[in-house]
Formats: sequence, C-alpha cells, structure tokens
Amino acid sequence: MENSEFEKSKAINLADSVNYANHAIVSKTIVKKQTGNISIFSFDEGESLSEHTAPFDAVVQIVEGTAEIIIEGNSHFVKAGEMIIMPANRPHAVKANEQFKMILTMIKSD
Repeated sequence: MENSEFEKSKAINLADSVNYANHAIVSKTIVKKQTGNISIFSFDEGESLSEHTAPFDAVVQIVEGTAEIIIEGNSHFVKAGEMIIMPANRPHAVKANEQFKMILTMIKSD
C-alpha cells in the first residue's frame, strides 16, 4: 500500500493503518486528488515537523495519543478524537511529546 491510495469500498481501522517507527515519522496517503489530499501519520515520541506555512487550510484530526500543534507560536494540545484547523499562510509546526497518530486533510482552493 505504500505510495498509493488506500483501497476503496473497504472499512479501514485508522489506528492500525500506520505503525510507529523508532525515531521517525511515518506517513501513508489515504486519498490524493488535484483538489487535495488526506494522509495518515504516526509520530514517534520526540519527532516533529518544523515550522512552515501552507497556501491552504489544513485539518489535523488526532487518531491516537496527544499532539502539540503550534500555530503562530501558540501551542495547542490536541488529543485523540479532537481536531484543529491550521490556517492557510500562517506558520505552524507539529511536535510529538509522546507517540501519536493523526489524519491530515488539505483541501486546495484558488
């Protein structure tokens, strides 16, 4: 399933769809279209995505654990079952103070 979309018309257990790897971030594409992407990530404790911006809003949904989502320098601790929207063109970063899994949805707009 690596580097391809998930199988369609089949129920997927999101927590089981990506494994943790020591000292790494693992990602898999769920759906990839011209209009946007949905991916699932696992972060090992201590891993992070450095501050960056994106030209469109990005929705993070936590599947397992708790993530530290930093938007414009403000930390938000988002836990399993919760989501947060990272606004377009605003600096944001993701930090794993513990292992966690998340779904990232990016919808492109004009």
